[in-house]
Amino acid sequence: MSGKKIAILGSGANGSAIGADLTRAGLDVVLIDQWPAHVEAMRANGLRVRTEGKETVTRVRTHHLCDVATFTHKFDVVLMLFKAYDTRWAARLIEPYLAPDGFLVGVQNGMSADDIAEIVGPSRTLGCVIEVASELWEPGIVIRHSPPDSGSWFALGSIDASTKGREEEVAAVMRHAGVVEISQNIRSSKWMKLTMNAMTLAPWSLTGLSLDLVDTIPGLREISLAAGTEALAAGQAQGFKVEPIIGLRPDEVENTNRLLETLLDKLATITRPGTFTTVHCDHVKGRLSETDNINGAVVDVLERRGGRAPVNAAIVEATRRLHVGEVRAGPEAVALLRDLIARG
Repeated sequence: MSGKKIAILGSGANGSAIGADLTRAGLDVVLIDQWPAHVEAMRANGLRVRTEGKETVTRVRTHHLCDVATFTHKFDVVLMLFKAYDTRWAARLIEPYLAPDGFLVGVQNGMSADDIAEIVGPSRTLGCVIEVASELWEPGIVIRHSPPDSGSWFALGSIDASTKGREEEVAAVMRHAGVVEISQNIRSSKWMKLTMNAMTLAPWSLTGLSLDLVDTIPGLREISLAAGTEALAAGQAQGFKVEPIIGLRPDEVENTNRLLETLLDKLATITRPGTFTTVHCDHVKGRLSETDNINGAVVDVLERRGGRAPVNAAIVEATRRLHVGEVRAGPEAVALLRDLIARG
């Protein structure tokens, strides 16, 4: 990718961390974000990334969203790290600045690849699964819980035959930020990650606890497994296959009746103490989370086929009530979740 122009579209916690990795690798990369104070802090002081007690400061090139209209060049690779619900407008924003043979990669949770393809075309779209843990509480300062060489993992894949064989062009860029695997069935891989997220992000955020402490909540693991069972059923209904993610081997996920437990156990091995889910961070900031794009997607898929997903529906409702301030994270929200599940 020497000489290629790269953009990080959505330079929040994970986007900034990845942008710093690519910048330090000597790539031609710019960071674009919607938080003005964060952009100005990076311009003034560099991007500070704190990992395992160490801090690196990287001088990054960064832009406000409004700067995009002033660009006079096109990008060969755009890594989109906005929330899943921001996918469509962000794709439309950057489409005029994407090279004819460039790639817009949804480095996101949720099933965003087809939304991207509808806007920029399938020949300029790659799907991506992301497993990176970072937090952004202060402008210009990222706390990264998963360093590039341990815990940060991506899967890239084509959703259209026109891009088969070109995935490595983007993988070579992203390997500066973590382990990258090429998925031959990226939609299935993304649904596997959605299944894992359905079990963890929103339900665990209701506790207000870090990931290493959620097992102290009685019955929460069973709720997570029930949510995952519904998500697997929704994936099967769409024709998705079981795929290994986050560093698991094919033999660890195939022909097993412990698939969901295996996902949770693997997550525990790569999670550092004090790590919170991204949905927890959204709650603390008063932001809309991606719960509707994850647990809500499970509900939508099964209901369209005449089925039900009562556990995921309860997670969506409990999360909605927490977001609007009706309950607080902790015992109150967990009790609400249990009550909603019991009522079905």
